[in-house]
Amino acid sequence: MATAMYQYVLRQAELLSPDDQRRLAKELAERVDRHERTGKKRSILELRGLGKEIWQGIDAQEYVNQERSEWGGLDNSEEKP
Repeated sequence: MATAMYQYVLRQAELLSPDDQRRLAKELAERVDRHERTGKKRSILELRGLGKEIWQGIDAQEYVNQERSEWGGLDNSEEKP
């Protein structure tokens, strides 16, 4: 859903020549790219919950124990130093 300002700017852009419309589109794309490169840093916390459906029904400790045994690490029967 476009905002009123967007609709206004779009109507104004339609009044430009095709060459000016291309130039405007290129300038806007460059500004957006520049803003994205220098904009807000991303947070690792944005990934929270991503892929959680993959882990449904899997016991975390059992998974860790299985991975450790495959890597030759400690299993549950060994004491930790």
